Amino acid sequence: MDAFDLSNTASLAWSGPELLLGGAVVALILLDLLVTRKEWLGELALVVVAAAVFLIGRTAGDGLGRTLFERSVVLDEFALFFKLLLGLSAFATVWMSIGSREVRRTSLGEYYAILLAATLAMLFMASANNLLMAYLALEFLSLCSYVLSGYARHSRRGGEAALKYLIYGGVASGTMIYGMSWLYGLAGSLDFGAIQQAMAQDGGGSLALYVALVFTLVGFGYKISAFPMHMWAPDVYQGAPIPVAAFLAVGSKAAGFGLMLRFLFTAMTRSDGVGGFELLGGVAWDDLILGLSVATMTFGNLAALNQQDNVKRLLAYSSIAHAGYLLMGIVVLNGDGLRAMLFYLAVYYVMNLGAFLVVMIVANSTGREDLAAYRGLAWRGGAVPAVAMAIFMFSLTGLPPLAGFIGKFYLFAAIIRQQLYLLAVVGVLNSVLSLFYYARIVKTMFLEQPAGGEGVVETDWHNGVLLGLLTVATLVFGLWWGPLIAFADRSARFFPG
Repeated sequence: MDAFDLSNTASLAWSGPELLLGGAVVALILLDLLVTRKEWLGELALVVVAAAVFLIGRTAGDGLGRTLFERSVVLDEFALFFKLLLGLSAFATVWMSIGSREVRRTSLGEYYAILLAATLAMLFMASANNLLMAYLALEFLSLCSYVLSGYARHSRRGGEAALKYLIYGGVASGTMIYGMSWLYGLAGSLDFGAIQQAMAQDGGGSLALYVALVFTLVGFGYKISAFPMHMWAPDVYQGAPIPVAAFLAVGSKAAGFGLMLRFLFTAMTRSDGVGGFELLGGVAWDDLILGLSVATMTFGNLAALNQQDNVKRLLAYSSIAHAGYLLMGIVVLNGDGLRAMLFYLAVYYVMNLGAFLVVMIVANSTGREDLAAYRGLAWRGGAVPAVAMAIFMFSLTGLPPLAGFIGKFYLFAAIIRQQLYLLAVVGVLNSVLSLFYYARIVKTMFLEQPAGGEGVVETDWHNGVLLGLLTVATLVFGLWWGPLIAFADRSARFFPG
């Protein structure tokens, strides 16, 4: 065995975050049975996630560039980036959950245990190195997500959302594993590296390979809510508790992109030696991704523009549109596109989580999620969340000098350098289109008069701290993004295994 291909026992030394999260899941379930005051279980989960993020950071340097557990998991710069992003997503979700009135009415021990289990699944998705691990990790995350989306048992809408999520997810999962079985039959291996070698020897462009890829991409597309696998997202985001909706929009979506990127760029392409990637197997799947990108961003923006009165549902369609923007980075098939995708995922984490946090603050005070609850928000004691929401909305649009503008700039620059001018035009037009529904929220908060029954909005210190951090980060990354883009550039590399 190669010195960098570690056995199961030796791999445990490099699996501190996963072991910590796994142990915490068991501990939270046991503590939920033993203690009477459940409130502090959230603080315990928060400490555990913070410790896991710290352990992930410690793996940088000498710990990178090796495969674990008999080559089923890889630890490299790419995995480190996504693990940090996913760990921070879980940290913010737990923080939001502690301050959510919806979550307080649930069984807290079980809720936080399932949330940490979902985080564990995401970490394995970020570093999966073969088809079996990819499927198990994605399915593990999906099962946890089904439960979390319907966890507010007092909400009939949440139960309906969870059922729809389960049905859509089961179809997508079955389709994906069917495609993976075809890939295994064609390549004779589950290992991404072995699949790459097999595809490099077969330049025939067989119909079987194309069908296998299409079926496999159905599963990835479902996880990132790409068109036409998006149908679950609006209902689930609307019915799920707000912290869970934020977790699905940011953490689960990022995990899906991480797994999809590793599969496409380590199994279905190889480096051309000059910063780009060449397709293997004679199948031009980049054209398929291009079509998905255009359809996803266009559908998401048009659906959001269609007078969506529930803000969570509007953010769901916005999330679909942003999946379309992110897919543009795959089409260019080079390091610039990967770097732009990683950078955009990081800034998307900041601005989208901030938007969901404002929705939660308003819902905590008014019990409402509809757009009418935001009338005159700036003049009803909610000046701080109103200003923050305006910043997040304009950043999601891509207006300077905010982080979203820099993220879209790098994405559009990457596709223009590849002379994909039509795709760039479609992306810019969709960004302009999105301004109408994002600005509608801002207009409602600042220019419309309250009808009288909306109530006063209060921001407690707990939610205020996180809101301040996310707002400042959105502004800072729009003005000083050098360290983050440098980190994304270092992370856009895969350990060959």
